[in-house]
Amino acid sequence: MSVAPRRFPTAAPDGLMAALLLSFLATAGIFYINIMPALVSGLVDGLHFSARDAGLVGSANVYGAAVGALVITFFVGHIAWRPTSVAMLCALIAIDVVSLAIASPWALIAARAVHGCVGGMLVGLAYSVFTRTRSPDRVFGVLLLLQFSVGSLGVYTLPRLVPLYGTSVLFVTLAGFSLVTLCMLPFLAPYPIRAASGGGPAARDTAAVGDPAAAPARRRGLFMLALAALFLFQASNMGLFSYIFELGKEAGLDRGFTSSAVATSTIVGASGSLLVIVFATRFGRAVPLAVALIVTLAGIWALHYSQYRALFLLANCATGITWSLVIPYLLGLCSAFDSTGRAAALGGFASKLGLATGPLIGALVQSGGRYGLLINLSCVGIVLCAAAALPSARATDRPR
Repeated sequence: MSVAPRRFPTAAPDGLMAALLLSFLATAGIFYINIMPALVSGLVDGLHFSARDAGLVGSANVYGAAVGALVITFFVGHIAWRPTSVAMLCALIAIDVVSLAIASPWALIAARAVHGCVGGMLVGLAYSVFTRTRSPDRVFGVLLLLQFSVGSLGVYTLPRLVPLYGTSVLFVTLAGFSLVTLCMLPFLAPYPIRAASGGGPAARDTAAVGDPAAAPARRRGLFMLALAALFLFQASNMGLFSYIFELGKEAGLDRGFTSSAVATSTIVGASGSLLVIVFATRFGRAVPLAVALIVTLAGIWALHYSQYRALFLLANCATGITWSLVIPYLLGLCSAFDSTGRAAALGGFASKLGLATGPLIGALVQSGGRYGLLINLSCVGIVLCAAAALPSARATDRPR
């Protein structure tokens, strides 16, 4: 049988360039999350939405992504990922263009919920492809590095552009990112589904948590703990991150300093994902997760004293680093439970559900400027995350 030659050069399937291209694919569906503070602030300043309505727009977008990430788990093993990705990227661009003409909070909430659903399916599909690489943890690390890099640029520039060009700049940016990603797809390898018995990385990690036939209940329990940890970590962080500008304002910090501090912390935060790229699972997952969660807890608690500029900047930098380190390890942990990509897609669902729940809780709690309560709730969430993540991580580390 002859195979038609490809028209485009193909990135090495397990190389860093392929990891970068795959990371663009996963980021395109949820790029708005990386610029969430700019989105919420832009809706408040540009369309004069209340802080509550702006938070609900962001929350609807991410809840839609959670629904999409759940739906795609039933199809990742049965669809061609490349043409499906093309269709989803085109749909995202179309919805972003439609959003330019919407000025009503509830209409925008509905439109962004649909956008989130399509984006969530795209992310879940991309995560399933991550699982087919040699080191999913490393690819997830590249993903977080990309998201923190473009996110820092977005939160620094977009709040300054909204007063000049209106909220249209937000949705044009989102559509532009999807268009760039669309142009990258031809350069990716086919990434067929890896057989469960193929001895790949996912199969080896699955063996670490027990023979599927011998201890299905134990494996399911560990997997559910990993999903719970993802949900709790994302909800705890995003609940604060969505309102970080408003928290700074309430503490008496000017918008220029807050924007610069958040952008700086996002750039610095990318170093956490660099550690994942370099070390992957060389030292396992439990120890890095334990250290990072302790630092996260301390950083979130320090935001009680946001009136001190240096402490506000330091706390944001610390949580930025741990955010970009913890998520790749947790997503990699989920991908260890099968080789088809379904477990990774379910991890994407738990992640999006947490990202959506955080802003929703923030929208309900921050009424009247009660950011202290929001900080305390985030701290509780991190403690619960550690309780859920470490047993599952230790189980996969034990054979190492």
